[in-house]
Amino acid sequence: MNFHIVVLAGDGIGPEICAESQKVLNRVGEIYGHKFEYEPQDAGGIAIDKYDNPLPEHTLKACLAAQAVLKAPMGGPKWDKIENKKRPEAGILGLRKGLDLYANLRPVKLFKALEGASTLKPEVISGVDMLIVRELISGIYFGEPRGIHGEGKDRYGVNTEIYRTPEVERIVKLAFELAKLRRKKVTSVDKFNVLESSRLWHDVAEEVSKGYPDVAFEHQIVDNAAMQLILKPKSFDVMVTTNMFGDILSDEASMLTGSLGMLPSASLGGKVGLYEPSHGSAPDIAGTGKANPLAMILSTAMMLKYSFQLQKESDAIENAVENVLNKGLRTADLAGKGEKAVTCTEMGAAVLAEIK
Repeated sequence: MNFHIVVLAGDGIGPEICAESQKVLNRVGEIYGHKFEYEPQDAGGIAIDKYDNPLPEHTLKACLAAQAVLKAPMGGPKWDKIENKKRPEAGILGLRKGLDLYANLRPVKLFKALEGASTLKPEVISGVDMLIVRELISGIYFGEPRGIHGEGKDRYGVNTEIYRTPEVERIVKLAFELAKLRRKKVTSVDKFNVLESSRLWHDVAEEVSKGYPDVAFEHQIVDNAAMQLILKPKSFDVMVTTNMFGDILSDEASMLTGSLGMLPSASLGGKVGLYEPSHGSAPDIAGTGKANPLAMILSTAMMLKYSFQLQKESDAIENAVENVLNKGLRTADLAGKGEKAVTCTEMGAAVLAEIK
C-alpha cells in the first residue's frame, strides 16, 4: 500500500527527530510491503521567516490533500516578540482548525524500563497506562472576544472561554468509545464550581454518560485531577477535558513516563489526522544530538494505527521502542546519574534495528 504524508519538520530539534521518524517508517515499509511518500511543507517559525506567515495557504491545502500529517514541534524565542496572529502558535491553531482536528489523544504509558527515570516513586507510577482526550479546537484558545486593550496602567487582556453543547458532546462521546476498548472508565475534568463554561461541560458530560451504562464515569475538578495525577495516577483510564486543561494536565502527566520526550499524540476529527510529539522545539539543544526522538517515533506508530489501520505495523514500532529501552539505551533527558546518553541519531538507529 502507498501512503501520502505531509511532513512539517518544524523548528529547533524538529528536523532532527522528524528525520529519525521517517527512517523508522521506511523500515516498516520495507518489512511489511508499504511505501510512504513524504511531501515536505513549511509551517511555524520557518514559514514566518520565508513567507511572513506561520501557516501559508499552500501548506494548509497540501495537508488537506494528504492522507496524514506528521508534524514536528514549532516555535522558539526567536519569534516570541512578534504579534500574536503571526507567531508560530497561531499557525498551529490554524492547522488544527483548518483540518477540523477536534480531538487530541495523548497516551500516557510508562515503559517498565523507565520506572527509575521519573521523579516519582516506582510503586506510584508502575503500571501507569492512561489516555488523555483533549478537546482541541474550541475553548479559551479560540474564543472571541480576545486581545489586549488600553494603554499604560489601564491596559487589560481579554480571553473568552466558550463551549457549545455539540462540541462537548462529540469529544465526550469519543472518550467513551475509546474507554470501551480499554478498561471502561472515563474521568471528565472541569472547573464547574467556578466557570459557567465548565458547568455546561459538566452537565453535557453527565448526559452523554447515560448512554454508556457499561462504562464507569466520574467528574473531577481540575485542581483535584492535577493532584490525583501525582497521588494515584493508576486510578485513571481515559481522561477527557477542555482545551486548556488538557494542555496543562498532559504535560504534567508526561512526568509519569519519565520525560516529555516520551509522549506522542494524535489529533483527529476531520478526514486527515495529524501526529506529533507533545513536547516543544527545544531550540537550546538543536544540533547538539541531545534530542529524544522517541515521542516522534511513537507518534508515527499512532499514525499507522489511526489513519492507516495498520495495527501490526504500529505494534512493531512500539515493541521496538520498548526493546531499546530494555537494553538500557537512554537519551540525555532519560539518562540517570552516571548513565551514558546516546544521541538522537543513535537512538533512532537502535529502534530501526529492533523493528522485525
